[in-house]
Amino acid sequence: MTDSVPPALNTPPGPPSTPAARRPGQEQTRPPDAGPEAAVFHHSVRVYWEDTDAGGIVFYANYLKFFERARTEWLRALGFEQQRLVDDTGAIFVVADAQIRYLRSARLDDALDISVQVQELTPTTMRIFQQARCSGVLLCEATIRIACVQRERMRPCRIPAPILQAIRP
Repeated sequence: MTDSVPPALNTPPGPPSTPAARRPGQEQTRPPDAGPEAAVFHHSVRVYWEDTDAGGIVFYANYLKFFERARTEWLRALGFEQQRLVDDTGAIFVVADAQIRYLRSARLDDALDISVQVQELTPTTMRIFQQARCSGVLLCEATIRIACVQRERMRPCRIPAPILQAIRP
């Protein structure tokens, strides 16, 4: 692990928006309760045929896949690969809760920007705010609670200290 923070994690979050000032597709630029130092990671995803339904729009469940990929790449950017985490510690991350809101549809060939921002961090869980945007237009957003568990017993365990240290500002 390096001592420097990857450039993508130094991207400042946008200004908070108020419900009265929101326009369709620009609902929220950051989690409502994130602190001013919360870093945002961005990951690009292209929409392929396999991601769409018969109407040519992204199937709703695939946004969760896009969010999962972005979280995996966020951890990789911090210097942590999930397979190595399992091999070294026996710990895995699982989704404990997901609240998702769909606003607009992505279509075949769209280039999406998927963001990852930690809202809350405890010794065993993370609450992560994620958004999917296309050309700056907000398509979907979710708050996802991730728990760290021991793979063999599927019992909660502490997030490994190096990961906690890399996530905390």
